[in-house]
Amino acid sequence: MANNAFGIDLGTNNIKIYSRSDDHVIVEKNMIAIENKKVLFAYGNSAFEMYEKAPGNIHISYPLSNGVIADIKNMETLVRYFVTDLQKGVNKPADFYIAVPTDVTEVEKRAFYDLIKDANVKAKKIMVVEKAVADGLGLDIDVKNSQGVLVVNVGFETTEISILSLGGIVLSRLIKTGGLKFDEAIRAAVRKEFSLIIGGRTSENVKISLRELEEEGKGAIVYGRDIVTGLPIEREIPTKLVDECLEEHFNSIIDNVKVILERTPPELAADIYRHGIYLTGGASQISHLAERLAAGTGLKVNISENPVTSVVMGLAKIIKDDNYKSVAYAIEGMSR
Repeated sequence: MANNAFGIDLGTNNIKIYSRSDDHVIVEKNMIAIENKKVLFAYGNSAFEMYEKAPGNIHISYPLSNGVIADIKNMETLVRYFVTDLQKGVNKPADFYIAVPTDVTEVEKRAFYDLIKDANVKAKKIMVVEKAVADGLGLDIDVKNSQGVLVVNVGFETTEISILSLGGIVLSRLIKTGGLKFDEAIRAAVRKEFSLIIGGRTSENVKISLRELEEEGKGAIVYGRDIVTGLPIEREIPTKLVDECLEEHFNSIIDNVKVILERTPPELAADIYRHGIYLTGGASQISHLAERLAAGTGLKVNISENPVTSVVMGLAKIIKDDNYKSVAYAIEGMSR
């Protein structure tokens, strides 16, 4: 394949880009730091390092919100810089395959296409792939056959629940529950129980290390500000408290999976019963979610080996294998 191709999965928290020329995936924080409202100060992981620590003249933000593009100008800047980095500083013409959520409006889908078109990355061809279909391919499922597959992708701000069959999406539902909600629940519980204010990054670290801490029988050590004295302080947070505060959000995901299952045609439901649920997405790694999902639905849960990159690995498969090219479509007239 002479010309290069890129597969892009824009996550609210992480941007994942696959480059055909070196067969490599980069995963960086989908963040941008702007100084004095106009100068690019940092992007990606280096912008995340400054998050919640920067002075007032440096504004750090996520250009995506709830799985859709909220700040198109900054998102264009990020895509341009990441693609240029992957091409070693020289922008060459390339094909682009971008993953989009299914359960969003046509205008929001169109924004993903326009983003690549207007990002000055010399796009020769822009193809759109439904995120859940790419997810299925990244999980090594043959999405083009007639068997029903239920994929639950738990992201940073959203969870996408989809049923796939014959290379398309039969049912899909996008809910605003994800890793960020888990973090906020931990912060709220710590504030209520210990009168302690902790930052978003601290609560994220607690969430990530939860399984390890439980295995070791230890609590999570956190640093924050005491509400009463206003002074910095260290506290040990019991893991039981964290488990309890996440319960409500787990139940919300389980309830929505049940809603989708209730609407599933019986033949596909039989397939799903046989295969179980495929669980993926960065926030799906949180302790106890898979067990709760299995208990709540009575189905077996298959956990992705690479939950963060499953969508972009699916895009890589589409780029490399002509057999799967038909699941990607151009968006010019918004028709397949």
